[in-house]
Amino acid sequence: LHLVYKDNGKGMSEMVVKKVFDPFFTTNKQHGTGLGMNIIYNIVTQQLKGNISCTSKEGEGVQFDIVIPV
Repeated sequence: LHLVYKDNGKGMSEMVVKKVFDPFFTTNKQHGTGLGMNIIYNIVTQQLKGNISCTSKEGEGVQFDIVIPV
């Protein structure tokens, strides 16, 4: 199963893309814990035995690719 999420929003810097799955990483400490994407990463890689990746450029949106064996 290959799921693709893509948007045309403001995107993320290269530094943010590198850290997006790290626990407690957030770009807004006032409105989040920084655990959301880490939880998703752990579910996809550990429970579902799949892979997840993120690509993005500032001003060009973001893309998440999730591959899960079925």
